[in-house]
Amino acid sequence: MAAIAGRTYPAVKIEIDRDRVEEFAHAIGADPADGVPPTYAAVYSLGVTAPHLFGDEDAAIDFGRLLHAEQEFEWTRQPDMGETVVSSGRVASDVSRRGMRFVTFETDTTDEKGAALCRSRTLFVIRQEVRPARAPARP
Repeated sequence: MAAIAGRTYPAVKIEIDRDRVEEFAHAIGADPADGVPPTYAAVYSLGVTAPHLFGDEDAAIDFGRLLHAEQEFEWTRQPDMGETVVSSGRVASDVSRRGMRFVTFETDTTDEKGAALCRSRTLFVIRQEVRPARAPARP
């Protein structure tokens, strides 16, 4: 497996669908009348871009060993219901140490005119297979 730091993935357009936003808002106890909840960025930013990473054979992300360790978002503004946004993802870093692989995945989301809306950063930790040490050869 080669480190994939710096790899970028194609942009994805998604409409901020009113029905889905309202369902999401109700699920988290928010009022849909307040607009798109900030945490809905998990859908339009990370949710549409991460499948590129997970489907990348070179990335070799093993779901059975994956932990979604950290997530952060930074907004310029919240999208509006019905607005179409464009999200693109990239691997900011990919390092292995002490039997674990740390993949930092970043996304940028803009409106259709290219104005910034949201940036996210996610840390995925993947436990690597640990092979037992070989017993010393007997004389």
